[in-house]
Amino acid sequence: MTKMTTILLGTVAALAIAGTASAGVTLTHHGKAPGFHHAPVNRANTVLYDQNNNDDGIGIVSQNFESSFDQYDAQAADDFTVPGGAKWKVKEVDVTGVYFNGSGPSRDENVTFYTNKHGHPGDVVATYTVAGADSFGSYVIDLGKGTTLKGGKKGKTYWVSVQANLDFFAGGEWGWENRTGNNGAPAQWQNPGGGFGTGCDTWGDENVCIPDGQGDHMFTLRGKAS
Repeated sequence: MTKMTTILLGTVAALAIAGTASAGVTLTHHGKAPGFHHAPVNRANTVLYDQNNNDDGIGIVSQNFESSFDQYDAQAADDFTVPGGAKWKVKEVDVTGVYFNGSGPSRDENVTFYTNKHGHPGDVVATYTVAGADSFGSYVIDLGKGTTLKGGKKGKTYWVSVQANLDFFAGGEWGWENRTGNNGAPAQWQNPGGGFGTGCDTWGDENVCIPDGQGDHMFTLRGKAS
């Protein structure tokens, strides 16, 4: 066998492996999360907002994959409202999620806060990359000094996104659990590389982008209110 033939066969084998992995990347996971409350939350932080309940057993992928799978990078976000006259210092995000097509763990997680723009995430307020306390894919993410969000006179809506940094070959996928209820606007989802073929290359209603999407996610915000 010639050297050139060996190189070509190696290339074909690599492509076959990549193709198999690509075919295995999926949008959703069915099955309730193993249990968020195993993760140690910081009780020194007050609960500012909580919809970390009513798990409906569907996890939507929100993940930054390895560079060879960039077309599958996806991001989910959900909204919350700071009441009028209030000022929140958000210092912790607790999120219920699940690993699938593998057992994780993620290297760390991206947490991003956005303003609201016509029912979609708008400008970035703050972004963090933190290795949260991990309980089977549910995270307690310490944001250090945190982010200040003001409610103004009448209350103000913001968005929070949690995205796992996880290579498919190393640990599979991470899904952010949906809940049975809906608070505020429908959750948003985007897949800028278009690998999932949903048509949601930018922010769109998750329950339209993904038939399994229920429109809300499980999370708690903790910190200080004034």
